[in-house]
Amino acid sequence: MTNQLPQPQEHCFKPLDNKVAQAVSAIESASNWQDKYRQIMLVGKALPTLDDAFKLESAQVKGCESQAWLYHKAIDGKHFFCADSDSRIVKGLIAILLYATHTKTSAVISAFDLTEYFEQLGLSGQLSPSRTNGLTALANAIKQYAAN
Repeated sequence: MTNQLPQPQEHCFKPLDNKVAQAVSAIESASNWQDKYRQIMLVGKALPTLDDAFKLESAQVKGCESQAWLYHKAIDGKHFFCADSDSRIVKGLIAILLYATHTKTSAVISAFDLTEYFEQLGLSGQLSPSRTNGLTALANAIKQYAAN
């Protein structure tokens, strides 16, 4: 994982769509797992789709059963991420993770606590171990990019 990867289209590195914020709020306030799960599936649709030409093994984040790709660009001291997955649920989880880290500074990303964030959203204990591992790998990759 290096910053020497070819960079995807510019629209990937724009601020997130307002639909992501609305979905994260809906996930936080949902009273049951089915409603949270439905919102996770829907929020993934708000992320730009990565062109197949950029679904490279060198951009893959290992640690999940599904494939996930992550790109990074630093702009004016803030970190922008472009990510995609071949799984709808994983793409939704990526959107939730990006909501907390996209367009943030290195200091904010460094202080980000995935476990605390998912507890706040009511998602702790709801995800399979492989999804939790994959999400942790993505959060660690985001932190690594922000630290470099």
